[in-house]
Amino acid sequence: MSYAIIKLGGKQYVVREGEKLLVDRLAVDEEKTFQPEVIFEGGDGKAELSPKGTVTAKVLAHVKGDKIRIGKYRRRTGYRRHTGHRSHLTQIQIESIGAKRASSTRKKDDDAGEEKPKRTRSATTSSKTGATTTKKDD
Repeated sequence: MSYAIIKLGGKQYVVREGEKLLVDRLAVDEEKTFQPEVIFEGGDGKAELSPKGTVTAKVLAHVKGDKIRIGKYRRRTGYRRHTGHRSHLTQIQIESIGAKRASSTRKKDDDAGEEKPKRTRSATTSSKTGATTTKKDD
């Protein structure tokens, strides 16, 4: 069974295919897929650090976590404070692990055939005076 370690929101998670996770709120719409950063990929007797494969995850819902109550109390003074919060979370499901990244190599091959024209400077600006002078190409 394969697994991967992914990085989301500054935290690292060990994930397997089909697994559901609650992570910090992501800026991805519900029912959309995304590819988190993969740190490690392993399983079936092999392991890769900084792998070439990807992990695909799907956002199931944006939810709120359980309410956390915080109380402060100091004896004999009447000092009592209560506060709390609910974390904003995103529920995701891991769809696939290990798909190869082929788009980056294909893009390099397409760019190799085209050459960009060289830019020449025809005018220079002096920053102190604001004057512009033109150069003539010989």
